[in-house]
Amino acid sequence: MKKLLTATALLGALAAPAFAESHGGYTFALVPKAMNNPFFDLARDGCYKAQEEIEGVTCEYIGPGEHTELEQIQIVQDLITKGVDGIAVSPSNAPAMAKTLQEAEAAGIPVITWDADLLEDDKGLRAAFVGTNNYDIGVELAKLVQARHPDGGTICLQTGGAAAANHNERLKGARDTLAGEDMGEAPGSMLDGQGGWTEISGCPLITNDDGNVAVQGMTDILAANPDLTAFLSTGAFTQWFDNAYRGAAEPYKDKMASGDLTIVVADTLPMQVAQTKDGLGNGLVGQRPFEMGYLAMQMLKDLKEGGSLEDPTYTGLDVCTNENIDTCVE
Repeated sequence: MKKLLTATALLGALAAPAFAESHGGYTFALVPKAMNNPFFDLARDGCYKAQEEIEGVTCEYIGPGEHTELEQIQIVQDLITKGVDGIAVSPSNAPAMAKTLQEAEAAGIPVITWDADLLEDDKGLRAAFVGTNNYDIGVELAKLVQARHPDGGTICLQTGGAAAANHNERLKGARDTLAGEDMGEAPGSMLDGQGGWTEISGCPLITNDDGNVAVQGMTDILAANPDLTAFLSTGAFTQWFDNAYRGAAEPYKDKMASGDLTIVVADTLPMQVAQTKDGLGNGLVGQRPFEMGYLAMQMLKDLKEGGSLEDPTYTGLDVCTNENIDTCVE
């Protein structure tokens, strides 16, 4: 589906002083969920690359120091007050961010979402989404688990923020695939025997994208459930603190090698690829954050210049196993 910048947004942009007029060219903000997250570092790099290559574009990369929903909302409000030429945001809390983006609409500032989207009823507040088909991440993670455990078993799911639409879509994709049926509205109902799979007590684990919380949660669950079949995490937060993750996973390396236990995680950051090569994980489903950051700048420029966007714009996935880990990442 193609979208054009709405007449309302155009009129708003004409009514307010254009930020571009004061600095020559466009300043577009790329707002991540957190700036202490190596996944978002790659999106930042893509944004700065776009600044180098796309004439008239300045990337302003700004977000909370850590995953803090209220701070992210305040940052977006400040960007609206400043009058930037466009905003690309990865909402930590989709409903709360939607309320803030009403202010951007009123100010005539075009908005796109990236990595994480708004809820369906609020998507009219942004021109397009660029990033991953998040449901498909969950599907592919679940397929990796099913390939090693065709008869099912017990599983723990780990996720990011409870209100993060992207992680909830991933949970639903995983649950639907493991169950072999529709498990309801995202994040889907917990598995209770469907498709041979049962989610254990204490899961899903909510991490709020905090690597320390993620590793500790995995450590506690594996210790308390020695017969667990699979551990599936919807984000790289489980593995981005390399030493901590290696220490937590090393005691289970033999079980992962034998097929008694499977650990699969979203994303393909360099430390994750190395961990999987070393047998400390069994599968990764990777996004392309550099491309998200780059395309966000190009899409906002296209909007400012009256162009149309494809919505959604998906950036693809890389699916990795222990067998193809050397070649799986584009």
